[in-house]
Amino acid sequence: MAKLLEGKPIAEIIKVQLQEEIKGLKDKFNITPALATIQVGENPQAAIYLKSQKRLAKELGIEFQEHNLASSTSETALIDYIKKLNQDKSVSGILLQLPLPAQINYKNIPIHIAPQKDVEGMHPENVGQALFGKMRIGSCTALAVMELIASTGIDLYGKEAVIVGHSEIVGKPVSLLLLDKFVTTTICHIATGQRGYLPTHVKRAEILVVAVGKPGIIQGEWVKEGAIVIDVGINRVEGKIVGDVEFDKAFERASYITPVPGGVGPVTVMMLMRNLVEAAKLQQGD
Repeated sequence: MAKLLEGKPIAEIIKVQLQEEIKGLKDKFNITPALATIQVGENPQAAIYLKSQKRLAKELGIEFQEHNLASSTSETALIDYIKKLNQDKSVSGILLQLPLPAQINYKNIPIHIAPQKDVEGMHPENVGQALFGKMRIGSCTALAVMELIASTGIDLYGKEAVIVGHSEIVGKPVSLLLLDKFVTTTICHIATGQRGYLPTHVKRAEILVVAVGKPGIIQGEWVKEGAIVIDVGINRVEGKIVGDVEFDKAFERASYITPVPGGVGPVTVMMLMRNLVEAAKLQQGD
């Protein structure tokens, strides 16, 4: 029977730490970290995230700037707008709200956000730092996954990890962060499933991280006894929010498992704010 790895208690601990760091920035450099968010057009889902980010920023004493662009904004115009914020010394971090309109290819955007203002950790320079174990700003979700794993107190050295999903936001950065902890790491993706090897890999995972976006893609009976299960998936099924892992059966076999919702999500938002604080420090040469 697993212990629930709930995100809120972990997020609250990080929140207290960040409040101290923000106070330190004010005392040492006389600055308040400022987060500039860019929303292109209107989207109800983005509006929910924006509201929670704004509330958390207020609780932490962070300045929150909203930049709203028309839904007809071109990719070139968006990049030009980002470049202006890069030059704005009052802005510590830049966050692009998703989804974007069809005329803008998101993959073309992160490289134009200054690395020291890239609070999502998606600029190639920040991604590259992870290769050398020197990352200060990284993928918010990947960092949240690592915080949740660390909260178990389990020694990671030599453990067997399997990551299902190889996205730039979760799978790839999590693999680098785990490798840095000397975890033996396997990444599974669509081709693994097509060849029928997914159950084989999952069954040997002492640490299982799943980020696919397909409800129940991981059957509970595949989960190794005593495994740590981090379910990043968020899916709406019959009016309910569920993860990628068949929860009830996995709960019986795992030692720790994240609930969906309430697991990775609360920690991810807090990692965004940690990235902002790190960005503010870097801009002060700290």
